[in-house]
Amino acid sequence: MQGADLLYLARDPGLGVRPMRRREFITLLGGVAVAAWPLAARAQQTVPVIGFLHPGSLGERIHLLAGLREGLRARGYLEGQNVTIEYRWADDQFDRLPALAAELVRRRVSVIAAPAGTVAALAAKSATTTIPIIFGSEHDPVKAGLVASFNRPEGNATGVYFLSGGLAEKRLGLIRELLPRADLIGLLLNPDDPLTDVITTEVHQAASTVGQRIEVLHASSSREIDAAFASLLQKRAGAFVLGPGALFFSRRVQLVTLATRHGIPAIYVSREFVQAGGLMSYGTNLVEMWRQVGDYVGRVLKGTNPTDLPVIQSTKLEFVINVQTARTFDLEIPPSLLARADEVIE
Repeated sequence: MQGADLLYLARDPGLGVRPMRRREFITLLGGVAVAAWPLAARAQQTVPVIGFLHPGSLGERIHLLAGLREGLRARGYLEGQNVTIEYRWADDQFDRLPALAAELVRRRVSVIAAPAGTVAALAAKSATTTIPIIFGSEHDPVKAGLVASFNRPEGNATGVYFLSGGLAEKRLGLIRELLPRADLIGLLLNPDDPLTDVITTEVHQAASTVGQRIEVLHASSSREIDAAFASLLQKRAGAFVLGPGALFFSRRVQLVTLATRHGIPAIYVSREFVQAGGLMSYGTNLVEMWRQVGDYVGRVLKGTNPTDLPVIQSTKLEFVINVQTARTFDLEIPPSLLARADEVIE
């Protein structure tokens, strides 16, 4: 072969290897690239994007995200492979949620997942009437205005109702069973949480029935949590019941540490507090709830209309006791409580 442009060999079907000129090779290569590019572009365009909206921060919620991803995986979606998740965390600043929801709408996500509370779900619903929203709501979603009914949600939202309202009364009963001589029990709530008034009313009613004195305290920041404990000490509260909310979940180590340091037993809203050293908890299994949200998100991505997905009422409630913490408080857990516990942490 001679000549500067006879530099390549090509296999011609039926003729074996033949010389290929430089221009011919470049033309062929360009044609392959042009043919392949639209395929790659189309593949990228078909990868759905999930918008994720949360009132708190990532912090120690990695295990909860694992639950969400498990639900997606069950529907055939793996983050980073055939689905993308755009995360928006409000870092316990509820007033940021509307702007974060608007960002996700501008991003044109396929669906918005709001697994941690009514406030985030309402922000998403205010931002769009067309993008499907899958929520995890601690407040009755019908009363909150998220859906028309449990069986027929209508609109663009559906999800999981994890019972929280109504459980404060149960938690009060459990802490009274452990500490029947406690004269005063504190109730710690976040005033920014939509359930605050409902929980205050129900606990006061329950306490009135059994003659229990209740002191309601509010905290919406770390500093106010410190102040609430100072007030509990000053009033000589025998124990306290913690209300729900993303803020308290983010500050659970602070809450548990203060309770132990000041010797004030408490009952919390989920097992994560007990795993951090808290005494007792009664509430929804949050990992399971997030898994259910992920499952619904996956179903929507596969084409199911949210109006065809009834709101799930999460009924997996669990009672967890930390015996080691009880010893720290010099408390003897009654056998009746231990027998009813779903898990006892030694």
